[in-house]
Amino acid sequence: MGKNMLIGQSGGPTAAINATLSGVILEGIRHSEIDGIFGAINGIQGILNKRIIELQSQIKTDEQFKMLECTPAMALGSCRYKLPAFDENPDLYEDILNTFHEYGIGFFFYIGGNDSMDTVRKLSDFFQSKGEDIKCIGVPKTIDNDLYNTDHTPGYGSAAKFIATTMTEIARDCRVYPVKSVTIVEIMGRNAGWLTASSAIAKTLGFTAPHLIYLPEVTFDLDKFLADVKEMQQKHRTVIVAVSEGIKFANGKYVSETESTGQVDAFGHKYLAGAGKYLERFIASKLGCKVRSIELNILQRCAAHMLSATDIAEARRIGQFAVRYALAGQTGVMVAVKRVSDVPYIADIVTVPLEQVANVEKKFPLEWITPDQRGIEERFFRYVLPLISGEVIYPTENGIPKYFDFEKTFLGI
Repeated sequence: MGKNMLIGQSGGPTAAINATLSGVILEGIRHSEIDGIFGAINGIQGILNKRIIELQSQIKTDEQFKMLECTPAMALGSCRYKLPAFDENPDLYEDILNTFHEYGIGFFFYIGGNDSMDTVRKLSDFFQSKGEDIKCIGVPKTIDNDLYNTDHTPGYGSAAKFIATTMTEIARDCRVYPVKSVTIVEIMGRNAGWLTASSAIAKTLGFTAPHLIYLPEVTFDLDKFLADVKEMQQKHRTVIVAVSEGIKFANGKYVSETESTGQVDAFGHKYLAGAGKYLERFIASKLGCKVRSIELNILQRCAAHMLSATDIAEARRIGQFAVRYALAGQTGVMVAVKRVSDVPYIADIVTVPLEQVANVEKKFPLEWITPDQRGIEERFFRYVLPLISGEVIYPTENGIPKYFDFEKTFLGI
């Protein structure tokens, strides 16, 4: 008799995370060592509250799997719950173990970002310390692309494709009027500038925009910013600026803190919003020209109409390999991408120990930032272009995308 597997999703939504979920389910169905396939609604909180549903009877056809792969956000819901260390709350860990026993769980797959990998590491260490044969696999996702020890993460390619496309559309919109203007586009990225850097992809199509790009890896200076904008206004009627939400002043303070509420999430991360608006007001007060700010916000992370075929195929493949590695006996690892070549794009799916991933951020390489610290070097394009390539034909109904949903009937074991 086989064991059951449990899947959870956590952290911020992406356009590709359900493709990974699809891959895990699809691969699980193929192996007799796995009996039931369960989903935890709202991640680790769903496990703690026994909000667990059965999955494999709800998704059987190729059409359903295709629909799930193209469904943005998280079909199993999410959470931002920080699992405490074992010595802080050992009873909590015992409760989780009892729930795993109750549902016959022998395989646990947690799809998420940096903080989610920390959760998997803690559970894996605990289960092993108890002599439990429960395989715990971290499965990566994050549009921020800041997970360490993997070439990139599922979700980043599609988000980068959306940002690059949006930048070309903003550039075309801004240049129709014969007046000077400055447009500031605020892009996600608290500590890593991968997403904001993707705005530069527009330049590969001959666009001069974005004319200025500022990443959190570089200290932000208001006087230099003003001088940069003035310089660009001498060359371009419309100046377009891309800024990361996480740009900081030399004193370590986020530019956005002047506009933020001061709230933090469960992991102590500040909610960032307002860098673009602050800079809009600053430039308007100094130059007096037409200025607007655009905050891409959640649009950039769940744009299923702008999926990268490479991203979705790789996300599904990562989910499948997660199951294969678990069945091969691996635990306490994260599935990762190891790039073999850029052209043609070839990548292997490998594993790395979770202790080499959890609570470590992969920053945008400084050598890929131009010496003037306001642009992106061409070598970045060799890295990113394969990740945004290809289009996905998604199911539609009445002219709009059709998405997949699981019935949330909790198991009464």
